[in-house]
Amino acid sequence: MIKRALISVYDKTGVLELAKFLRDNNIEIVSSGGTYKYLKENLIEVTEISEITNSDEMLDGRVKTLHPIIHGGILAIRDNEDHIKTLKNRNIGLIDMVIVNLYPFFQKVKENLSFDEKVEFIDIGGPTMLRAAAKNFKDVVVISNINDYSNIINEMKEFGDVQFNTRKKLAGKVFNLMSAYDSAISNFLLDEEYPEYLSISYKKLQDLRYGENPHQKAAYYGATEFEGAMNTFQVLNGKELSYNNIKDLDIAWKVVCEFEDEIACCALKHNTPCGVAIGETVFESYKKAYECDPVSIFGGIVAINKKVDRETAEEMIKIFLEVVAAPEFDDDALELLKSKKNLRVIKCNNKPSSKNFTVSVDGGILVQEEDKKLIDELKIVTERQPTKEELENMIFAMKVVKYVKSNAIVVANDKKAIGIGGGQVNRIWATCEALERGKGATILASDAFFPFNDCVEEAAKYNINAIIQPGGSIRDNESIEACNKHGISMVLTGIRHFKH
Repeated sequence: MIKRALISVYDKTGVLELAKFLRDNNIEIVSSGGTYKYLKENLIEVTEISEITNSDEMLDGRVKTLHPIIHGGILAIRDNEDHIKTLKNRNIGLIDMVIVNLYPFFQKVKENLSFDEKVEFIDIGGPTMLRAAAKNFKDVVVISNINDYSNIINEMKEFGDVQFNTRKKLAGKVFNLMSAYDSAISNFLLDEEYPEYLSISYKKLQDLRYGENPHQKAAYYGATEFEGAMNTFQVLNGKELSYNNIKDLDIAWKVVCEFEDEIACCALKHNTPCGVAIGETVFESYKKAYECDPVSIFGGIVAINKKVDRETAEEMIKIFLEVVAAPEFDDDALELLKSKKNLRVIKCNNKPSSKNFTVSVDGGILVQEEDKKLIDELKIVTERQPTKEELENMIFAMKVVKYVKSNAIVVANDKKAIGIGGGQVNRIWATCEALERGKGATILASDAFFPFNDCVEEAAKYNINAIIQPGGSIRDNESIEACNKHGISMVLTGIRHFKH
């Protein structure tokens, strides 16, 4: 039975209602600092912790609950005679409920504060009380989340106390929170790319209806330590985003963000670009991306890196799209897009900012830095020199090829990815696929070197004028010779872009 509760919260939301319920049920409340003042101001009878410990808080509030009288009252096992005898000998009262939420380190670490200011938001007393109460959950109810207040009130009304399974779950929530909280602090202080222990801190943003397929359960988590593109976007219209929508949105947005100074549009389907283009206007970039593959764009995702206007919105609603994403929308464009009630309209507030990319395997996680370097050095290795326009299209195509599954080939012209071949187990198949779909293209980009000259020979059949690829094969000379034979320019970049 709960007789005494300790309340110490940074976020005061809902705590007054809980405190009134405890008071009305003859449960003594002890508190300190700002929480004590807040409860007192709202006419809640409360005992200050310093009255119990006979010790004033010190070091600007850093030390107030870190005291044997507090932690003895929390950690004592009720059916252990020696524990209870010790408390009586030392005149320590039991604490049956601990209600604590922490300094908002998750929020403050992302703000424009100095290092020392951020350090001050590392909570010590709160986590210590929470851990103690969580360990002793059989005897102590621990509440770390304001969303649990109403559930506890209802359970106590129904049963007169908090049941074992609820106590256990609340304790689990504490350690779940603390693992993320400690991870965020650890990563902030270490500032290492690959520390000995991989600590990640993510908070659930929403449950998803299902994963890639209806029989797979799924949820969506956002990073607590930084504001990236996929944990700060706003849904302006449409159904809830699905697992596949979010995964596809991430890639589509990354593609268009490759083109900072140009107006870019990416159409994407099944995590693979099916159309990417640069235009003088948003409308032109969308039309060019659509024309890359008018079939595959149906039911896909479209991302644009500039404000969407009415003319573009009118064109978009002519076909079925799952998602339209952009940094801004004109009011009338947004109104038009909202006329499609199921169309997800996404306002992307940030550019991609993740440092690392992770993939889970059975029993482990692979971690690597994001693929952010496009080219090491442009090295022209053929007799024919590419024109300025061809070189611009080569760089455009290489930016697209970064986001196509390996083996990846993109053929382009007029800053439009006309043919995309990816996910093949050999490069010649990807080349044939891209060339067949991209008839009329003059530029070919490859994510990795050509192991043989067969890709160049195939490109020549389709009148490709210029090829860009990383180079590095022991057979590079064979491909270069084939280019010279057919009058094709070849540029090596020195950077491979496998995407598995």
